Amino acid sequence: MDYKLEAEIQTIKQRFEIVGTAPQLNNAIRVAIQVAPTNMSVLISGESGVGKESFSKIIHSLSARKHGQFIAINCGAIPEGTIDSELFGHEKGAFTGATDSRKGYFEVTNGGTIFLDEIGEMPLSTQARLLRILENGEFIRVGSSKVQKTDVRVLAASNVDLKEAVAKNKFREDLFYRLNTVPIHVPALRDRGKDVLLLFKKFATDFAENYRTKPATLSPEAEQILMQYRFPGNIRQLKNLAEQISVLEIDRRIDTETALKYLPRDDSRLPAIVPRESHEEDFTERDILYKVLFDMKKDMTDMKKLILQLLQGNTNHHELLQKHENLFGDVPATTEAEQDLESANRALLIEPSHGISGNSRIEDISHELEDESLSLEKKEKEMIIKALRKNNNKRKYAAQDLGISERTLYRKIKQYEIDGF
Repeated sequence: MDYKLEAEIQTIKQRFEIVGTAPQLNNAIRVAIQVAPTNMSVLISGESGVGKESFSKIIHSLSARKHGQFIAINCGAIPEGTIDSELFGHEKGAFTGATDSRKGYFEVTNGGTIFLDEIGEMPLSTQARLLRILENGEFIRVGSSKVQKTDVRVLAASNVDLKEAVAKNKFREDLFYRLNTVPIHVPALRDRGKDVLLLFKKFATDFAENYRTKPATLSPEAEQILMQYRFPGNIRQLKNLAEQISVLEIDRRIDTETALKYLPRDDSRLPAIVPRESHEEDFTERDILYKVLFDMKKDMTDMKKLILQLLQGNTNHHELLQKHENLFGDVPATTEAEQDLESANRALLIEPSHGISGNSRIEDISHELEDESLSLEKKEKEMIIKALRKNNNKRKYAAQDLGISERTLYRKIKQYEIDGF
């Protein structure tokens, strides 16, 4: 990275109190610095609580509009019936209660910047009005027919996937591409590595100054607990946790037991502490039953293959039994002949005294194995796709849901040629 740009990133972090060294965070700040001098629209994406509004302020403060007005609006907090009036203004008598004419935010902020947070919550009719402003700077007050002009830079943010909203006809496609001229993605806290510890230290120090007490510190074990926790509320949740600890804990050295008291015990996003229950509440009972049946059918298929190979006599029985040891448990230390007979007896579920007749008819079950294999592969593929979709294509958490390693999941995706993941 260019030394001058790196120095500017550090200056921006200090000015806006942004803590962290994660490469994804630095890249988001770099893009914000580079796009700020332009007049382009910017779409800031990221989960709730990651600090998207800070990036809108960075862009405004480094732009030619920095002396103009900056307004941040949460589109999800304004009722659908009044959002047009709030944004574009209204004329007297336009609706019940409109006793006077009123300027909207786009008129008031002429020459400045508007930050539209949670834009995915904006009604479709309002989206059409916004698109007109973005394209030619024109708007019409509610209850008026007069076209007015404004010069406003629009920055938008969303914690939902707007592409998915477009596919569901909940967001205008033309508006999405108009806003997404320059995308900035703010990483989730769980993807920022040791930034979690830096932020906790910063918050603990701030609260210690406010409450005139010694800052809380974490033991190495407690640090690992926080590093492994997924923080669904991101920085906002971590700040709340640090404040609770700073206020309530007398002992300023926070150990594992103390840290766990402030993390939701029923939250599946604590992999180091909570047993393997990850996201199972999101699966239906039928899905769980399918998974159990799938495992059972797989064992049965392996059993049938083993029986067929034993009866055909094409394989060394002792090696074959060791290979399928998981089906029968530990192999007893007997002679090879006894192991062969015992494995065959157990596989066939018959008493040793019955033996195996030399005239016994060996039934060809290869077609049955093939049909079951195809059925199992289909169900396995469905479960993999469902897990990937539920976890937003993140293979790590999908693999946890499926009870397999991430490496195995990757191999299965290649095997079944699952596209788009």
